[in-house]
Amino acid sequence: MKIGIIGAGEIGSAIARILTRAGIPAAIANSRGPASLAALTDELGPTLTAVSAAEAAQADLVFLAVPWSRIPAAVAGLGPWTKRIVVDTSNPIEAPLFQPADLNGKASSSVVQDLVPGAHVVKAFNHLQPGLLAASPAAQGGKRVLFVSGDHAASKHAVMALIQQLGFAGIDLGTLDGGGRLAQFPGGPLPSLNLVKFG
Repeated sequence: MKIGIIGAGEIGSAIARILTRAGIPAAIANSRGPASLAALTDELGPTLTAVSAAEAAQADLVFLAVPWSRIPAAVAGLGPWTKRIVVDTSNPIEAPLFQPADLNGKASSSVVQDLVPGAHVVKAFNHLQPGLLAASPAAQGGKRVLFVSGDHAASKHAVMALIQQLGFAGIDLGTLDGGGRLAQFPGGPLPSLNLVKFG
């Protein structure tokens, strides 16, 4: 399964780090072009390749890791998304004001789903701070927890399998609208909880 990352900020870079640590190849893109990612790819080694956003979007599984307000522009023109897995790592809030986005009552990942029609959107990798996400998934004799939500069972299973391969423990919260709200910041009870699963 080919993996792409759109966004190379704190979350995108953290995901790149945990993928390369596990020896999993990935392609990463940002809005400034591949040349701007040379320092990151030099640091993380040959399993991480800098590409254009259009190239990253062609992967079987695409991590969407850009600030909330930039998502529409980041995905514009990158379709069709049919049957590709899009992992929504976003939260509908941004520094420096940290004012919640107006979602008109929708779960944030349902808004993302509308922006990538045909994709199988899975909400994951969004509830931990970037530094903690990039740290070792092993903690206190157990595995650090990552929450997963989505409406397509096979796509959720693929993300859960990747999470396990990375050394984390995945917990399925259910649908995008139901489970997605639990792990969404702000509003959900689960963001920033550093939970560890034993056994």
